[in-house]
Amino acid sequence: MSLRVLTLVGLVFTLLGCASSDPYKARDPDQASRANTELGISYMRQGNLNLSMEYFKKAIDQDRSNAQAHAGIAVLYERLEQYDDAERSFRQALRLDPDNSSVRNNYGRFLCKQEQYAKADEQFRKAIDDPLYERRELPLANAGMCALRAGNREQAQDYLRRALERSPRFPPALRLMAELQLDRSEYLSARGYFQRYRDVAELDARALWLGIQIEHALGNRDDVASFGLRLRADYPDSEETQKFRRLERDGTI
Repeated sequence: MSLRVLTLVGLVFTLLGCASSDPYKARDPDQASRANTELGISYMRQGNLNLSMEYFKKAIDQDRSNAQAHAGIAVLYERLEQYDDAERSFRQALRLDPDNSSVRNNYGRFLCKQEQYAKADEQFRKAIDDPLYERRELPLANAGMCALRAGNREQAQDYLRRALERSPRFPPALRLMAELQLDRSEYLSARGYFQRYRDVAELDARALWLGIQIEHALGNRDDVASFGLRLRADYPDSEETQKFRRLERDGTI
């Protein structure tokens, strides 16, 4: 191979190396910011929070007006329990994109966790009232959950029923409605919602404990034993298993 060919081959590999070190370098800042936002979301879903933070910050540096990047980093700050930063980022995202109902839903969920129930309900209502938001069952179910936390059972039931009218097989609304009916001592209704939930979702420790409580209230000892066996086998260290074992020791179940 001639010296000229070797030089050209070397140049090609050098250029490839430069391109691979920063795949978004050649794009304009807006494109780069959107791409890095997607990477931030992807890494957050994978549980790699350090890399997620790195890409969200890079996205915001590239385009300060990228509302999705501010919304994404808000959720990440929330996971990291950096609540002041989360609050600021949610507000910035909504300043930049006030019609984004998905962000309002997430912000409402965040506010509910901070026990700011009235402010959370305001955000949920704005998302629910958006006719262009296709996933309105999400803010409806979250609003129902938040109303339950605030002690407003009637409002919670109204929100959850509306969520199930839109999406009859929506697991979060079915489970919350089962919990609400159990709390109201409407045991047959609670079982009905719980059975519908079982048809569409895997039973985790919380759901198995819910089933145990419903069947115990109805006097169905075989179902209580069956759910209890699954709870102990699949989630031996869970808080729900400890509750079940205490009731067994006390002879309550």
